[in-house]
Amino acid sequence: MRPLDNPVWHALSGPQATLAEGSGGARRYRVEFAPFAALDDAADPSAWRALARLVGPGGIALLVPEVEPADGWQLLRSFEAHQMVFDHDTVDLSAVGDAGIEDLDGSDAPSMADLAIATEPGPWAARTHELGDFVGVRVDGRVVAMAGQRMRLADAVEISAVCTDPDHRGRGLARAAVAAVAARTLAAGRQPFLHVRVENDTAIRLYEALGFRVRTTLRPGVFAPAGD
Repeated sequence: MRPLDNPVWHALSGPQATLAEGSGGARRYRVEFAPFAALDDAADPSAWRALARLVGPGGIALLVPEVEPADGWQLLRSFEAHQMVFDHDTVDLSAVGDAGIEDLDGSDAPSMADLAIATEPGPWAARTHELGDFVGVRVDGRVVAMAGQRMRLADAVEISAVCTDPDHRGRGLARAAVAAVAARTLAAGRQPFLHVRVENDTAIRLYEALGFRVRTTLRPGVFAPAGD
């Protein structure tokens, strides 16, 4: 299995190991960073037992690759998402233009959380903004558009939290933010990749215009021990 086929595992057993909880064949991000968990080998019953110990009674696990639940587990819900990768050597930074893209930092965390909650670009936790570099646009001190880095693998970095306040859409701010993060990721010698729901045609067209292509389609799922 290639690292991008199981990105959470390769992030948490690699560059982001300090952010991980778990042992054996199961890992998850500490809950203040992200809700994702991972199995080294979904066909290994011992990995599922390790995951059960990790989530505890009544707990759940959000797994990114499509897997069949082991005995004693149930799939609560799932959805389809394209995994898109950037295969070029450079990013067309004309997309950034005069968008006013700036680095975001800890002082922006409350505003970033407000934007993520309002627009729902994906899971957001108290310390998600610490997972990597984030850029965005501020208006009157408030973040109105952003994109950043989340899963960090040995040779690839995920772009995530791509969102724009509804009152500021139509100005190309999300496109500019993604281009800026992708360029920064390439400059660090890593391949940019991202995940997008298959029904989000607007976002898919934006990413394709920037040079991303669909690598595969995944089915992330929320799992729980049976009976919980």
